[in-house]
Amino acid sequence: MASTLLLALVFVIDLIAFGLAVAAEQRRSTATVGNNGKESYCVYDKDIATGLGVGSFLFLLLGQILIMVASRCLCCGKAMKPSGSRAWAVVLFITCWVFFLIAEVCLLAGSVRNAYHTKYRNLLDNPPSCATLRKGVFGAGAAFVFLTAVVSELY
Repeated sequence: MASTLLLALVFVIDLIAFGLAVAAEQRRSTATVGNNGKESYCVYDKDIATGLGVGSFLFLLLGQILIMVASRCLCCGKAMKPSGSRAWAVVLFITCWVFFLIAEVCLLAGSVRNAYHTKYRNLLDNPPSCATLRKGVFGAGAAFVFLTAVVSELY
């Protein structure tokens, strides 16, 4: 009963992480070039995607911690007998960690890059390069959050 409740809790946490990552992708910062006569500068819209990306990062981390505590991380519990179940557990354990790390890197890198805003640039007639996050970084993070959720539930 407790393991079923824990699986449901981890599923909800992963679902929240997925939703936040999708929302972050939809709310990425955009920029336009402004000019005050002498200098060109970048005008950025609200930076909500960074907060959503960090929130997704933290929820996914919480879900991974709960799964690893519940399963005793394959290394702290009673030894499993060699069998097909053990082999699948090891494969799912490794896959879960690989997907988790990729998702966390995408979410963290996306959040950091989305928060980076260029300042004034005094360029003669050339407009400044208004750096923004490439489309799909948070989307890739969301995809790997989903894959992590699926594999961690199977694990």
